[in-house]
Amino acid sequence: MTQFPTRLIGAGALALSLLGSTAAFAAPSGTVAFLMPDEASTRYEQHDFPGFEAAMKKLCPDCKLLYQNANAEVAQQQQQFNSAIAQGAKVIVLDPVDSTAAASLVHMAQSRGIKVIAYDRPVPSTPADYYVSFDNEGIGKAVAQSLVEHMKATGVSTAKGGVLEVNGSPTDAAAGLIRKGIHEGLQGSGYKTLSEYDTPDWAPPKAQQWVSGQITRFGSQIVGVVAANDGTAGGTIAAFKAAGVNPVPPVTGNDATIAGLQLIIAGDQYNTILKPSEIVAGAAAKVAVAFLSGQTPKAETTLFKTPTQLFKPAVITQENLKAEVVDKGIATAAQLCTGRYADGCKKLGITH
Repeated sequence: MTQFPTRLIGAGALALSLLGSTAAFAAPSGTVAFLMPDEASTRYEQHDFPGFEAAMKKLCPDCKLLYQNANAEVAQQQQQFNSAIAQGAKVIVLDPVDSTAAASLVHMAQSRGIKVIAYDRPVPSTPADYYVSFDNEGIGKAVAQSLVEHMKATGVSTAKGGVLEVNGSPTDAAAGLIRKGIHEGLQGSGYKTLSEYDTPDWAPPKAQQWVSGQITRFGSQIVGVVAANDGTAGGTIAAFKAAGVNPVPPVTGNDATIAGLQLIIAGDQYNTILKPSEIVAGAAAKVAVAFLSGQTPKAETTLFKTPTQLFKPAVITQENLKAEVVDKGIATAAQLCTGRYADGCKKLGITH
């Protein structure tokens, strides 16, 4: 599996990272807003906010928590940001719909003495007060390299064809980092890129529509697909199945959603990235509490001129899904082994 830089820290080090012991803080209080970008990715409702809420209740029981999701609308996120300020938020955790448009929000908050924590997606043009994320460039490189290694191991000739790239949203700076990593992972592999696409709003139907057109265009020349997350991977796989392609070429993913993991179990998707959102959510909560307490949170590095903490993800395939996901309690057999996925679970030794 691809090795990541040693400056990144894994989930096990979370309790020792950033701030050290919370016992050093006086009991903080205040209003904290948690503003997420869209509902196309199920992770925000299922993992990020619950993880942030749980951490905040533990670290700051007297804090008031505001949560809203912008449903991929820039104007709606602007309204939600303004509402958070009007409700007295002292810290705003922002995962921007549009990383460029978010610069004005950061300026506005900071001019009022409000701290902004960029979450998952950076704000490249304006330094936020802190940035917490998994290593998005490393994610793109890891899934691409994993795919290349798999294709070479299974004897897919570099002369046979090439790969498609289904990237994330063009307004998401994190998607740009993933795309950069994908390019790095494919570079020198011998597999050419037939075509690539930036998927508006990360929407699976848009990914499916584009891939359908590429199947008509390139046919059997497509030997693999680097999709930037599990949603675009699902759309990609649906396009191949609708076109009657069997077997589906290996497709990458990211986020280790239940749907993505099930597609791996079924053999339709090759890999995904396990990055439990609760890790980043917990880190963001620690940073928020530090700001409320008048502390300066530690940063391991600087990205886009912003103090930054990046966490190390893991590549998941059929080979390690049981050990890394089921055995560690990230997802249960009951969640994964439903309906048509039961047979695949049995083959991988995943049982209720």
